[in-house]
Amino acid sequence: MVSLDKTDIRILSYMQENARITHAELAKAVNLSTTPCYNRVKALEEKGLIKQQVTLLEAEKLGLTLNVFIHVTLEKQVEEALKCFEDAIDDRPEVMECYLMTGDEDYLLRVVVADIKALEHFILQYLSKIPCVASIRSSFALKQVRYKTALPLPEGGLTLSL
Repeated sequence: MVSLDKTDIRILSYMQENARITHAELAKAVNLSTTPCYNRVKALEEKGLIKQQVTLLEAEKLGLTLNVFIHVTLEKQVEEALKCFEDAIDDRPEVMECYLMTGDEDYLLRVVVADIKALEHFILQYLSKIPCVASIRSSFALKQVRYKTALPLPEGGLTLSL
């Protein structure tokens, strides 16, 4: 069991909002001195609560203007087919997210590409050639209403079993 107090939760919240925050800035924000704050961050990392730190880029400014949700159905939902599909899309840079789903489709992908030609290339030259894929259905995002990466954290303490 791992217990997180209010200060740990505040540290995680600040780090989710700004991964570039310095230890001194973070310490000031959570009312600690720098060394104890640094030690808490290290402990949170060692517990596996901090997965990684990343830089979020602006997709549209990089020419990646098409955000597409692709529903994929496999021929059979058996372990071998699931592994085949997951291995096949694992290294595709345009696949931003992939979820194994309940319901009519087996997988939901979020794909980001520059334009319709790039999407066509991805679907025809890659996705449709995965041996276990039975059907593909796409939906285009017209507008991103909300996008966030920060997880909802409780305001008080938290006890976890890791």
